[in-house]
Amino acid sequence: MMHEPSPRSWLNKFRVAAGGVLWAIRTQVSFKVQWLVAIAVAALAAWLGVSQLEGCLLALCITIVLSAEAFNTALEHLARAITREQNEEIRRALDVAAGAVLIAAMGAALVGAAIFVNRLIG
Repeated sequence: MMHEPSPRSWLNKFRVAAGGVLWAIRTQVSFKVQWLVAIAVAALAAWLGVSQLEGCLLALCITIVLSAEAFNTALEHLARAITREQNEEIRRALDVAAGAVLIAAMGAALVGAAIFVNRLIG
């Protein structure tokens, strides 16, 4: 029987969300790698002195990739909570979620390349 969760304060909601992010960073290799790449991109952007607009574009790309990775991780855990048996529909959903991360990462790489190559060559 499902019951309605008790209302939480905004501060508590942020704590819970931050806890989820920290858990993902500590326990999920893919999420950890994405964070390390994000830190490297931010460091390179600072070193190259990218413009405010370029920095915003890079930050947006980082946010999109990390969000996609978080949703993918959440779906993987939800699928395991539903069943550990082979299920074609769940497998397909997880493949599509992983594909979403790939699409986001490829788009971010293109934006990063356009910004960084221009800075390094020009």
